[in-house]
Amino acid sequence: MVTDTINIGISSCLLGNHVRYDGGHKLDRFIKGTLGRYVKFVPVCPEVECGLPVPRESMHLLGDATATRLLTTRTKIDHTERMRTWIGTRLNELAKEEFCGFIFKKGSPSCGMQRVKIYDEKGTLRGTGGGLFAQAFVERFPRIPVEEEGRLHDPELRERFIENVFALRRWRVSLEGGRRLARLMTFHSHEKLLLLAHSPNHYRLLGKLVGEGKGKDIERLYDEYERLFMEALRLKTTRVKNVNVLQHILGHFKKELSGSEKQEMLEIIGQYRKGYVPLIVPITLVNHYVRKYDKTHLAEQTYLNPHPVALQLRNNV
Repeated sequence: MVTDTINIGISSCLLGNHVRYDGGHKLDRFIKGTLGRYVKFVPVCPEVECGLPVPRESMHLLGDATATRLLTTRTKIDHTERMRTWIGTRLNELAKEEFCGFIFKKGSPSCGMQRVKIYDEKGTLRGTGGGLFAQAFVERFPRIPVEEEGRLHDPELRERFIENVFALRRWRVSLEGGRRLARLMTFHSHEKLLLLAHSPNHYRLLGKLVGEGKGKDIERLYDEYERLFMEALRLKTTRVKNVNVLQHILGHFKKELSGSEKQEMLEIIGQYRKGYVPLIVPITLVNHYVRKYDKTHLAEQTYLNPHPVALQLRNNV
């Protein structure tokens, strides 16, 4: 059952909870204070939840990227099986949360997504990989958007992750009404420009998938659409892709825009293409014309409003 709440899993220390090995925390003020106004966080601390105390001896990964073990750094106590047993049970519980995303703590031997240091028995750095819990989560829920808090300091990565969170939320809401081809076509029609901004190839693939959907098994059709939809949104947008979308939108105003309005729009798009202004500038002007000329079909495009404006995510991309 889909509710109004957007659930996001998160490493507990990022909310300011004192669960780290040294008794401290790693509060991220943007995540808790700003993003937290729009989502409900479900905190998870693998090390505490699997029964380890606070404070505790620090741990690291031992082995290689294909077979890692979790050991305390000084006494060499192996907590791998304890952690893996907990992970199996906890993932079953988290499946009920209907997460639209998960934010992991970078560098953690349990929660780091990538570039977590892996050592050999002599303490020599062997390489990097994923933390035990983060790796298992991604394998179990490959379509849920995930990110590390450190990478969320990058404006483009932050915008993409949060955009994907809200996109998955819209998809889940659409599923609540039942799986019917007509509903899928409506959903797709609203997401077209967002898809085009991420991947013209997926834009074509999904359009063909929906267009040829009549008579196909509806469950398989929906599953394939979901897979390709989330796959597309993981691909980065670029100024070139966004300019293509903005010019596509401009083509919908051929009969309405005056000469000066069209010139202004072209100038703003050009300034965005050169990096002089952020994406929010042409988007704001487009939304103005959408309202002014009552372009209902464009107003329904999620590309123009993919997440709350107050997050200011397009002010720096």
